[in-house]
Amino acid sequence: MTTTTAEPTVAQSIPWTKRLGSLRVYVGALIILVWGLGPFYWMAVTAFRDEAYTFDNTPWPTHLTWANFSNAFDTSRGNNFGKALINSLIIGSITTAIALLVGVMAAYALARIGFRGKYLVSGLILSASMFPVVVLVTPLFQLFTDLGWIGQYQAMIIPNISFVLPMTVYVLSSFFSELPWELEEAARIDGASKLQAFRLVMLPLAAPAVFTTAILAFIAAVNEYLLSRLLSNDRTEPVTVAIARFSGNDPHAIPYAAIMAAGTMVTVPLVIMVLLFQRRIISGLTAGGVKS
Repeated sequence: MTTTTAEPTVAQSIPWTKRLGSLRVYVGALIILVWGLGPFYWMAVTAFRDEAYTFDNTPWPTHLTWANFSNAFDTSRGNNFGKALINSLIIGSITTAIALLVGVMAAYALARIGFRGKYLVSGLILSASMFPVVVLVTPLFQLFTDLGWIGQYQAMIIPNISFVLPMTVYVLSSFFSELPWELEEAARIDGASKLQAFRLVMLPLAAPAVFTTAILAFIAAVNEYLLSRLLSNDRTEPVTVAIARFSGNDPHAIPYAAIMAAGTMVTVPLVIMVLLFQRRIISGLTAGGVKS
């Protein structure tokens, strides 16, 4: 007579400590998800809720209406949200394009060329991103007043470039330093110039990092508020300033529902863009993090 032993199930074969560790990971991820998306969810719920029920604390959508979105674009109340959207697109696009143009070349030089004081330069570029913006408010306001630039696009584009450029150089230089330089040397042997080798060989390899940096730079430029509040006017103000000064029918009441609708229209495209290109963003941020 033969006896057979029962095979242990998958649940029994996994130690309880490992299962507890996995549970902690999922619980932590859930807490971070709720903490990060909770304000966005409540903003969207309020945006679709009737203005009379703005302060209703029901956690799911109720009294749904589209009126808040039309109120956000209503210029009769002194708001110009549509123009502000175009202004933010102009400021963010130009800032991103110039920051990438300069940042790619600077990052490539820092990663490829060896010179005295190279690490000092890299440290200064990184420290520039930590400089408090509020300290620059008074000198920039005085400078642009003397130049007659208050209310002009360049008064917001130039400071934004200085804010996003250090981040651009830092991300791209760490990525360029991990690229196989043998490919560039092979291109040079085949007769390509330094510029051709960079443009045709190295730059396509750095596409994920460049794409990631472009998204981060654009979001940073669009989200800037402090300097834009002081350096813009009704014609050039971005969405951050336009939403902050929204006015309603009652001059003594803040139109929270219209503000939430405007904030939803600004935030949703950025969220969708990040979700669509999250693989490129993650690969671009982590590509230079591990040495083989």
